Amino acid sequence: MKLFDTLDKKPKLYHIAVLSVAVFIIVFLLLEKGMEHIVTVNLILGLYYLSVIALLVHAFIGQLRYNPYSYNTILYFGYALFVGLLLLTQISVIRQYYLDPEMFYEERVFAVVSGSFGNFIILSFPFLLVFCVALCISNIVLLRHEGRSFVNVLGIILSAMIIAGVAVYMKRSYYIMGSQREVMFQEMFNNIFAAVYLYFECMLLGTMAAGYLVTRYVPDYDRDYMIILGCAMFKDGTPTPLLRARIDAALDFYHKQLNATGKKLKFITSGGQGSNEIFSESLCMKKYLMKKGIQEDEILEEDRSTTTYENMLYSKKLIEDELPKAKVSFSTNNFHVFRAGLFARRVKMRATGIGSKTKWYFWPNAAVREFVGLLSKHRLKQLLVLLGTIVVAVVFTMLEYR
Repeated sequence: MKLFDTLDKKPKLYHIAVLSVAVFIIVFLLLEKGMEHIVTVNLILGLYYLSVIALLVHAFIGQLRYNPYSYNTILYFGYALFVGLLLLTQISVIRQYYLDPEMFYEERVFAVVSGSFGNFIILSFPFLLVFCVALCISNIVLLRHEGRSFVNVLGIILSAMIIAGVAVYMKRSYYIMGSQREVMFQEMFNNIFAAVYLYFECMLLGTMAAGYLVTRYVPDYDRDYMIILGCAMFKDGTPTPLLRARIDAALDFYHKQLNATGKKLKFITSGGQGSNEIFSESLCMKKYLMKKGIQEDEILEEDRSTTTYENMLYSKKLIEDELPKAKVSFSTNNFHVFRAGLFARRVKMRATGIGSKTKWYFWPNAAVREFVGLLSKHRLKQLLVLLGTIVVAVVFTMLEYR
């Protein structure tokens, strides 16, 4: 079974919402009847978490087969991780019940759920700490090689925010005082804070997983066009290492396809002329390709674009003028494949990407930029998911203290 871009039907997750409401009602009614149903409640919750994980994994695979370059790919992976933690927590609860049944009461069931947001933060902190240290090291090396700029310290800024968030949560969690009402509101704030932190942590983990998966994919050797996405070039009009890596990756695929199937593809060199460039990035790439033995009639120039979105939009128009139902791929740096694919789908072009390797110190900071860029998209969908997570934290905290 091929996992990438093979389905025309988008996976749906409405059944998870229906299942969640049904389970919440059943659990609430069972607890209202008395604590003799506590074992049943915990078993139901455990089976519920297991079912949600299965549905999220199924949706994640379905999304890869429908459109791997999607916010949903990130969301499904990130929340499958979180629900996995809930399942482990629930298994621990059931185990504790059989070891000491007298320690269990109704409020504890809700406390376990509301506290799971914070548990996720604490349990994932070792991974986050290693990630932050590695990110800072790569940023320091990047600054030495590429010079000082705001963009080149994004990784350090993100690392500081991650560590500060964990520190704030742990400090507030261990110093809760006051009346029961005051304690409830303090814990509710902590759970809301943890829910927001969790959301962005899941998005970060999901972004890393989705970004990695799409760079591992190799398109079938039946392509009609290969779009090479432009980026900065040297003042003398020759490609920088980043741009040359994109062209070389496209050339490598071209020769592999030709050797495997005998089919030639056409290159689309996509990139306009910057204010400090002597000619367009498209022409720069074309000259490089021709030096490597590619004939001029195998290259289409797209020299109007200034953004990745425009790369895809204008390239699509060139393709449609020649071959409306063409099979298309694009070449860019590995850290940029996911977001570039997202823009391809936004202009309604079905295209799969290949990623060129990037120097180790450049990739982490670039991945952070991609993460920030992805967060700026699909704002309404992200807001709804974030609000839903916060509502769960609030409701279960209130049930714990009712």
